[in-house]
Amino acid sequence: MLGSHHTIVVTGGSTGIGRAICEHLLAEGYAVLNLSRRPADIDHANFSNVELDLSDRQATAKAGQKLAEQYKVTGLVHNAGLIRANLLEDVQLEDLDYLTQVHIGAAISLGQAFLPAMKQAGFGRIILIGSRAAMGLQTRTSYSATKAGMVALTRTWALELGEAGITVNTVAPGPIAATEMFHQVIPENSEKMRALAQSIPVQRLGLPEDVARTVCFFNRPENSFITGQTLMVCGGASLGSIPL
Repeated sequence: MLGSHHTIVVTGGSTGIGRAICEHLLAEGYAVLNLSRRPADIDHANFSNVELDLSDRQATAKAGQKLAEQYKVTGLVHNAGLIRANLLEDVQLEDLDYLTQVHIGAAISLGQAFLPAMKQAGFGRIILIGSRAAMGLQTRTSYSATKAGMVALTRTWALELGEAGITVNTVAPGPIAATEMFHQVIPENSEKMRALAQSIPVQRLGLPEDVARTVCFFNRPENSFITGQTLMVCGGASLGSIPL
């Protein structure tokens, strides 16, 4: 199936989780197109950068259509995202609009662009990168709401596209270190970082590679009986516990 499932679009692949996803997919033999505001410095014959600001609705739709004309895209990994943290009293609706477009609107536009090729092939893989924060987290009103919306997209699209051979799943990371987003909130090698690691059942923070390996699992053609699911890659941080 690798011959027909060859080209995958990854959004936000320049750093952190997105970069790890690109590298892992390349290692498995896929051609990867990275859509991001900054290019990823990955030197590989099957890798290309496409400069794009996903908050621009028209530019995103145009880029998706152009790529669909140039390539037979049968895989989409929508990883790009950002937080815009605020307590409820300080939430700006402009931030909600921005995150809605980046997290949800871009997923819809790109999904629409690549869907014809997937249906023609009778095969497709759509993987959305959500967040454990969809279950709730202080200062994450806009972020949690839009990430939760991605779970709804996953379930809905899985119902619509299953008969076409297209699976749709969400990977929801918990605390992932070695990423810009994480260290904007928690300084590297800080006491706060060590305390967070100790609060997680597996006693460590996640790494981008943990998420990338999960994406590769959902992407593989043989895993065709799994769709509409959200898998928390969080070391057990989503479980909750009460010390006795």
